[in-house]
Amino acid sequence: MSKKKKRAGSQRKNEITKGIFTVLEKEPSKTFNYKQIASKLGITDTQDRNLLIKRLGQLKASGRIVEPEKGKYQKKPSLHTYFTGRVDLTTSGNAYIVVDELEDDIFVQNNNLNRAFHGDTVEVFIKPKRKSKKMEGEVSKVLERKKTSYVGIVDKQARFAFVRPTDSRMYTDIFVPLEKLKKANDGDKVLVSLGDWPDDADSPYGEVIEVLGKPGEHNTEIHAILAEYGLPNEFPYEVEEFAKTLDTSIKESEIAKRRDMRDVLTFTIDPKDAKDFDDALSFQKLENGNYEIGIHIADVSHYVQPDSILEEEAYDRATSVYLVDRVVPMLPEVLSNKACSLRPNEEKYTFSAVFEMDDNAKLVKQWFGRTAINSNERFAYEEAQHIIETEQNKIPKEISIREKAYSVSDDVVEAVLTFDRLAKIMRQARMDAGAISFDKIEVKFHLSENNEPVGVYFKEAKDANKLIEEFMLLANRKVAEFIGKQKKTFVYRVHDKPDEDKLMALNGVISRFGHSINLKDPKSINQSLNKLLEDVKGKKEQNLVDTLAIRSMSKAIYTTENIGHYGLGFEYYTHFTSPIRRYPDVMVHRLLQHYLDKEKIPKAVSFEEKCKHSSDMELLAANAERDSIKYMQIKFMEDHKDQEFLGVISGVTEWGIYVEIIENKCEGMIRIRDIKDDYYVFDERQYAIIGERTKRMYQLGDEVYVMVKSTDLIKRHLDFSLIGKKK
Repeated sequence: MSKKKKRAGSQRKNEITKGIFTVLEKEPSKTFNYKQIASKLGITDTQDRNLLIKRLGQLKASGRIVEPEKGKYQKKPSLHTYFTGRVDLTTSGNAYIVVDELEDDIFVQNNNLNRAFHGDTVEVFIKPKRKSKKMEGEVSKVLERKKTSYVGIVDKQARFAFVRPTDSRMYTDIFVPLEKLKKANDGDKVLVSLGDWPDDADSPYGEVIEVLGKPGEHNTEIHAILAEYGLPNEFPYEVEEFAKTLDTSIKESEIAKRRDMRDVLTFTIDPKDAKDFDDALSFQKLENGNYEIGIHIADVSHYVQPDSILEEEAYDRATSVYLVDRVVPMLPEVLSNKACSLRPNEEKYTFSAVFEMDDNAKLVKQWFGRTAINSNERFAYEEAQHIIETEQNKIPKEISIREKAYSVSDDVVEAVLTFDRLAKIMRQARMDAGAISFDKIEVKFHLSENNEPVGVYFKEAKDANKLIEEFMLLANRKVAEFIGKQKKTFVYRVHDKPDEDKLMALNGVISRFGHSINLKDPKSINQSLNKLLEDVKGKKEQNLVDTLAIRSMSKAIYTTENIGHYGLGFEYYTHFTSPIRRYPDVMVHRLLQHYLDKEKIPKAVSFEEKCKHSSDMELLAANAERDSIKYMQIKFMEDHKDQEFLGVISGVTEWGIYVEIIENKCEGMIRIRDIKDDYYVFDERQYAIIGERTKRMYQLGDEVYVMVKSTDLIKRHLDFSLIGKKK
């Protein structure tokens, strides 16, 4: 080979080497295969591609780059490779730092947390990787606290006090000077704000901002649940006063700007204890034999104007919170229970989706806009269900679900039955198109006047519930489709495809009960999921399977980026139908009217920020609701300590097994150390604990008899004693 050719080859080798490092150093947290690197460097010919592959091997062998996965290369981490991530603290006190751009989490021992708490956003550096060890790091800086306040119990001393947080993942108490106790007494449950943490102090400083009450008392514990998630329990005085100044009277001048539908047969169907009615259905039979069906939604955006104090409060809350004994509304009562509640025989402003449908539920026409209605009747679900169930017995003239019996007109009965028939056609079409039917059992409590649980019952979705659901889904889908096809900025409710690993794990669990999911392709997955959910109905494993199936799904969120709704099987979907209790619906109403008025398309960035906030607040509200149910379950079980219950093992961990009682769905834990007949070891593969001597196995899905061992309302923990397996 000539010297000229050698120099050219060496130069090309250097160019490719430099290019490799340019690609890897630009995104040091990512891995690239040779094809991706070649693409970024513009390498297309075989000779250069082979040189690239050879050079990658040489650089890896010399330790200048790393190969975390076969065929994938990455810049070698320096001694201090810094990332930004979120702290996920474990019960052991150690943590994992979740970094979005890394495939694996970074393990951090508790002595390397540098005063970071669960959920904090931190800067972390990766330590040099030791052979066969997981990626380990150390927190170098706390960038942002996830929580700035904690619920805890006051430990009052002579000259100062400490607040011991009730959150098991908060590993330090909080020092509070006596002058900042806000008159809290020793043993009180309080909400304390987090202040500075001086370098020479063992604990961070804090200040009591609210005295919640005595631990274990009902109102104290419910307020504590709200406080733990940063959720309010009342409206600020100035917001309430502003709401009272709103003109909520109905004016003919305003109705003139709307489609007047006050003379059309209209009614609401809601839970019998509902206080706000944010949606109504109207029904007209047309001369051509079709039906005109209106879905009418309270026009909240008429009253809640941008840049007002009411708007700020609604946005901050983003959602109503439904606890076991109360609702914490998004809007003050003057709106949520009065002006925006579609109460019978009251004229109301509404935002409507009006559809013409034929006898086969085929859509012929659609119209969206502001309306005025006057609801003729308010039905509870049970009353509408009564009409549906007695269709074969001719038209019922009397309904007596509520305190007084009353007559139901033939027109109303015809409307309910028509709605039911059309809804069933639409539901079947959804199922055929790949929607997944989640009808999870909801646990509800019969409460005494003092909010004591006196009984448990299960809320089941019947035809009347599904009727309302189908027409709300129709409105939500068609509004989203109307704007989405115009490619304009909009707020969508999206649901991504399920995680494949979670589905495989679910398959492993349900195989214990003789079920399986076909993972061949999306359609097979949907069909087999629906079959699974249908097959387990009424069986002991229903709640377990329903819960695990839901957990295998992605989380539905709000966003301006439409990817469709996997669970419902819709290409376009939004939330239009509940602006009284969801802020995203208010945004949807505003954007829809904005486009109906032919205004300019707004930028998506501000709406995306609001969507993220709404999704975050929805998650907090769901967690608070779940905690309130858990609290009430424990309170209920306090009065059943001497009773034997049959339950199903709903979870297995290294420290114990969780058992859900079949008759009331209350879940508690049996600690491994409390099972005395053998030494039990956790077998992750079999979802079981196994006795070393007897080989006795307690496995997920097994039926066992239990008794209440202890209840802790403050920590919301329920412990069971194991009596034995069901034979």
